Amino acid sequence: MKTKNIPVVILAGGFGTRLREQTEFIPKPMVPIGTRPILWHIMKIYSFYGYKRFIICLGYKGEIIKEYFLNYRARNSDFTINLGKHENIHIHNLHSEDNWEVTLADTGLKAMTGARIKKVEKYIDNDRFLLTYGDGVANIDIKGLMDFHLSHGKLATVTGVRPPSRFGELITEGDRVIEFGEKPQAGSSMINGGFFVFNKGVFSYLSEDDQCILEREPLEKLAKDGELMVCKHTGFWQCMDTLRDMNLLNEYWERGNVPWKIWNEK
Repeated sequence: MKTKNIPVVILAGGFGTRLREQTEFIPKPMVPIGTRPILWHIMKIYSFYGYKRFIICLGYKGEIIKEYFLNYRARNSDFTINLGKHENIHIHNLHSEDNWEVTLADTGLKAMTGARIKKVEKYIDNDRFLLTYGDGVANIDIKGLMDFHLSHGKLATVTGVRPPSRFGELITEGDRVIEFGEKPQAGSSMINGGFFVFNKGVFSYLSEDDQCILEREPLEKLAKDGELMVCKHTGFWQCMDTLRDMNLLNEYWERGNVPWKIWNEK
């Protein structure tokens, strides 16, 4: 299956209040791992599997993300500039993101996750799309995830992971999600790790009302209707929710032991 026209929607508009040390100045997706924002790392994961169309849902400090991509070539290349009446810029090196298509969509300052997705429906011209959060990385097999989604014929697939117990849990029966709850987990329960695949029919479960939260009524109703399946990921997964998480991810990068780095170049 050709992947180049299937968009990847990335939720990048939240306030990031648990990482206030950084997000007072920049949006959480722009918090760096090494020299690049976590948003870039997430996009590189998808790009490795051939998904290079991105729709980024902006909100809090979204102008910083816009400026990053507007100046992407200059930020990430050597260049020569002639400071005349009309500046001429010569870029000396290419980067592997030359073929990325990035749509930057302002979805509102206070919109919740479901509302942000609904507001970019107009940019999705394919029968299905991928979606994830702008603050989590994993060594996830995106091809395997898409193959799994196509195999079951339901509207939605969520990736289930097993990280620390402060998150909510997915109640499953085989590969089907029978209950979606953001409740304290116990033991080895699986949680929502992002990295979704949706058919366009999922938009009927969403609303542009800013209070529409994907993880509440929409996913709960999809589960109740038998339309939400879980693709279980047992490999590396880590979100950047707190300062501790940020430091942990940067330690991986500095040591050169980077479980989510499936691409080759730096």
